[in-house]
Amino acid sequence: MTSSPSAIGKLVCFGEVLARLATREFLSLADAHQLELHFAGAEANVAAQFAAFGGPASLVTRMPANRLADACLEKLRGRGVDVSAVLREGARLGLYFLEPGFGARASVITYDRTHSAVSEVRPGQFDWDALLSGAEWFHWSGITPPLGAQTAAVCAEAVGAARRLGVKVSCDINYRGALWSMEEAAAVMPDLVRGADLLFCGATEARMILGAQSGAAGDALYSELTGWLSREYSVAKVAMLIRSGDTAHGGTLRGMWSAEGTPVFSRKHELAIIDRIGSGDSFAGALLYACAAGMEAGAAIDFATAGAVWKHTVPGDWNRGSVAEIQALAGGAGGAFVKR
Repeated sequence: MTSSPSAIGKLVCFGEVLARLATREFLSLADAHQLELHFAGAEANVAAQFAAFGGPASLVTRMPANRLADACLEKLRGRGVDVSAVLREGARLGLYFLEPGFGARASVITYDRTHSAVSEVRPGQFDWDALLSGAEWFHWSGITPPLGAQTAAVCAEAVGAARRLGVKVSCDINYRGALWSMEEAAAVMPDLVRGADLLFCGATEARMILGAQSGAAGDALYSELTGWLSREYSVAKVAMLIRSGDTAHGGTLRGMWSAEGTPVFSRKHELAIIDRIGSGDSFAGALLYACAAGMEAGAAIDFATAGAVWKHTVPGDWNRGSVAEIQALAGGAGGAFVKR
């Protein structure tokens, strides 16, 4: 049984919002003469996905008081995300430049986010008790801690408030090698994710950052990893996306999540990729919605994985697609025929 949208609890997300500037026609930056603007950021992507399905989503962040940030907030409001908690402070909005890959050439992302508004956030700037009041879920990711000198402390402050208030905590490890090393992440993330109600991570992140142990292969690998994480970190649920493929515009995708170490897998989807950026965030936002809507385990992972698959067909970081469309894709209804 699933809940009606009005009965779904609120999701609060915390993290940096970026302006995304992408080349067109798969050009490199060196050859580009135009850049296409979208807005992005892992936690904003999750909030936008949750809101797209009709769930109440709020974004907590820090953004400058300028026209670029104004445009971003207008777009978020248009997607149904509550941005009333955004602090309008700081000098600049972070940027990232995307060179979309094709075939054997991988996509390349270049960050320009030093001294961004969020990177200079400090503990005590947000009234977390007020911001999390009445929320069902709080979501953050491992992208935020390495951004500035005190961003990890702010994450810890938010997680602590959520725990105190009985708000469920969701975390995506979201390792970014351009922001910190595996060793640096391994020194910070374990304490922050301990006791999470829902943890999103990859197999490599589980081993290299959280120290998970497994000698298995295939599906047994995920069973061992999630079981280990559940025992060692007191994590209630673990979710992973399992990708395969040798090109930038195709491959396969399957989702997995576990409750107390028992894995449930989605069906495997063939991918045709227009834009894969944000697909993991769509997976997270869709799974959080499925949890809030009371979907049973198999339906929830099928729905979340279908949301990620759908995102690969949507330009920009923010997904579209209704609950009914994603459920149809989860059930095996692809796009082979024109709807008319």
